[in-house]
Amino acid sequence: MKTILVTILSVSLFAFTFKTEPTKYFTREANITFLSDAPLEKIQGINNQAVSMLDISTGAIEFAVLMKAFEFEKALLQEHFNENYVESDKFPKANFKGTITNFSDVKWTVDGEYPVTATGKLTMHGVTKDVTSKGKITVKAGAISATSTFNILISDYNITIPSVVKDKINNSVKIDVTSNYKPYQG
Repeated sequence: MKTILVTILSVSLFAFTFKTEPTKYFTREANITFLSDAPLEKIQGINNQAVSMLDISTGAIEFAVLMKAFEFEKALLQEHFNENYVESDKFPKANFKGTITNFSDVKWTVDGEYPVTATGKLTMHGVTKDVTSKGKITVKAGAISATSTFNILISDYNITIPSVVKDKINNSVKIDVTSNYKPYQG
């Protein structure tokens, strides 16, 4: 009995001496900003409620964005965005599911800035397209953040611009992504 008790205590102590680092990181507050810079008007939408998961052991990265959570300077822009362009009632979310192709170049436990490339599928307005984006992973004091900027053509996602406003909305939209991750507790 004494031998069993000593064995259990030894195994327990041994298990607690090795702290495993988390491999999955999560946020519910990723920032997605888009900018349509057209000849007559700049239109910017900001969403601070995007959800993202990052698995540093595989490089897998995912985002889910509620379209109605985009905010605009003018309420009328927000209404037109949701009703006329992205049709948020019919297509409530945009998703990205992909991989950081050079994730093994990132020293996840060493402070620094690491250039990365993500490839994957972006689904928006019921259309899925391949997307490749350059970005940066920053590791600082154990915290992980990611940033990226890329452009999409809204016509690729079957979003049409009426000719009446074609000088106010650019077909090429710049998208900025910023995510500050925390270890996933799940």
